[in-house]
Amino acid sequence: MIPGTQLLDPVVLDDPYPFYRRLRDEAPVWEIPGTGVFAVSTFDRVAEAAGRVEDFSSNMHCLLYRDERGLPGRFQFGDAGGQALATADPPVHAVHRNAVFPELVATRMKTLEPDIVELADMLVTRALGEQGVDFMGAIGNIVPITMINRLVGFRGSDLDELWRSAVNGTRLVSGTLTLDELIEVATGMAGVMAWVGEQLAGALEDPGDGLLGIVAGAVQAGTLTESEAISILTVLLSAGGETTTSLLGNAVRILAERPDLQEHLRSDPGQIANFAEEVLRLESPFRHMMRFVPRDTELGGTAIPADSTVLLLWGSANRDPLEFERPDELDLRRQVLRRHVAFGRGIHHCVGAPLARIEARAVLTVLLERTSSFCLEADSPPRWVRSFLVRRHEGLAVRLSPR
Repeated sequence: MIPGTQLLDPVVLDDPYPFYRRLRDEAPVWEIPGTGVFAVSTFDRVAEAAGRVEDFSSNMHCLLYRDERGLPGRFQFGDAGGQALATADPPVHAVHRNAVFPELVATRMKTLEPDIVELADMLVTRALGEQGVDFMGAIGNIVPITMINRLVGFRGSDLDELWRSAVNGTRLVSGTLTLDELIEVATGMAGVMAWVGEQLAGALEDPGDGLLGIVAGAVQAGTLTESEAISILTVLLSAGGETTTSLLGNAVRILAERPDLQEHLRSDPGQIANFAEEVLRLESPFRHMMRFVPRDTELGGTAIPADSTVLLLWGSANRDPLEFERPDELDLRRQVLRRHVAFGRGIHHCVGAPLARIEARAVLTVLLERTSSFCLEADSPPRWVRSFLVRRHEGLAVRLSPR
């Protein structure tokens, strides 16, 4: 096996944790030979790099793909123009974040909770009528995309089409496509961005009360350009759909494998929020985030030349035994449950984290209240999305028993 191909090996993608353990032990800052890509795997080094924004830029200069050798290749597009929110550095990042995340949005997230509970109850009722269902298709994919649609305030949207658009956005950065596939997906994203542009144009005429209207107001005030606004809204659509979808699927799969844990949470639902935090730590929805190196630097004694791509492996850092006692175990009494980096670290901590937590707590509460038990279908094991970025179930067949 060529050194470095383990990173994108299908077996490792399905279960990356033994490989992460080896990286932490042998090469906490690992240069993948012949690629210009470095992987950072320990909690302390990931946290350090996330804080050194002048050395490890969030600007996106390339997309990763799987080259003919099975190694991560870099499709580079050079100029850093057009960076927005998640890929913007200070001071631009602060301008973008403040433009799209005023107190109004935080308040609106909280007001969505009754809607989330109502939707979850309706979907669980439907699923109970079938008993055996694909949790992702029946519930896990639907709740997050419905709520991000309501939070943003997209108009006349088709939720199925919106979900496909969100998934294509994260496929673009999956790191597992061939170069031809990457170009094909990137071409398809042009249509999504055109639709988002139409939504923005409508909001410039009639702002409404959603995040779409807030972003349109920032464009009118000159805080954002239209191009920046479209990029921000597209990123929020993709990330907002994926993060909570991954969290819900991983949580339900763990519960389906642990009847004792189901019973514990049914008897003490106050622990559901703690459970969600441990799921986030154990199965980080985004396995990593990329950083661009604008000048020669070092990390942990490893020299990193300018123009390198650095991968901050959140999924590995969250299982670092130097940071978390018994890191591979789920512990509802773990101290400082939110110390994990599943939502990122530093200035780029996920703006949608509050909504993801609300959705997870609401959906899991309804599911546990409405069922006496649920388990995995024996003849249909869970399937993972083939992605180096996203830790999400493509399919999760479960059998539900009503109360």
